[in-house]
Amino acid sequence: QAQVAESGGGLVQAGGSLRLSCVASTYQMVKLDSMGWYRQAPGKQREMVATISRNSITRYRDSVKGRFTISRDNANKTVFLEMNNLKPEDTGIYYCNNWPAIVHFWGQGTQVTVST
Repeated sequence: QAQVAESGGGLVQAGGSLRLSCVASTYQMVKLDSMGWYRQAPGKQREMVATISRNSITRYRDSVKGRFTISRDNANKTVFLEMNNLKPEDTGIYYCNNWPAIVHFWGQGTQVTVST
């Protein structure tokens, strides 16, 4: 059963920005500690984009370093992904889950489409 609700996706031109939000459960944010954003491009496997621990230690995949910022609001059980200077290769469905991901906690994701 999904424990998260992602939002904030949309259609944006290359170079634009989006801010994704994910509302998780208390169990995920407190008991399981680390959260992550993932994405899946058409025809490709889902991949980790960024992770953040409960004390806000962050990690990013190389292709988004310097452009994306992950953050969390523990009081409101929300994880954010600020995406700047978006590129067409950032297109995909973005998901929020724990890190490492827990199969039962995948939500429906939010679509991000970056046009040239």
